[in-house]
Amino acid sequence: MSHSKKCEVRGVLVEIRDIRPDDAERLVAFHAGLSAETKSRRFFAPHPVLSLDEVQRFTRVDGEDRVALVVVEGEAIVAVGRYDRSIERSHDAEVAFVVTDRRQGEGLGSLLLAALIDLARRHSITRFTADTLTINTAMMRVFRHSGFELTTGYDHGVIHVEFPIAAQKPA
Repeated sequence: MSHSKKCEVRGVLVEIRDIRPDDAERLVAFHAGLSAETKSRRFFAPHPVLSLDEVQRFTRVDGEDRVALVVVEGEAIVAVGRYDRSIERSHDAEVAFVVTDRRQGEGLGSLLLAALIDLARRHSITRFTADTLTINTAMMRVFRHSGFELTTGYDHGVIHVEFPIAAQKPA
């Protein structure tokens, strides 16, 4: 099932769409343009370049158990979000996203999370999990403002987050 949506974010037209194998070069350029700090927050360690295997894995998804979306501005990727279904718990998926430094704080992470939730629900996923560094306050802010009830745990500088993504009942 293909996902594509155009919207305006802070006066700039962007498209949120499925990642494609032909995004490989754009993904490498996106990663290269991230600051060392942003790369470390996403990968939990210095990660200067994506390996060929990573590029292949990140751009070739099945659209159900492994989903990845990109936010594209013009021809450039400015954000990436993904989920991977848990092998052990088939109704759970790990979610992650990263936004280019110059566009952080503009709501792209929240847009990606909402789109990923919509797709996950269509594939019988009922809970998202994520691990994030305690210093990654921006990612935690996205989760806290999502409207879902979070369960968190802490271990050695990492926050483990879980939240049900079933449709919210009206108040």
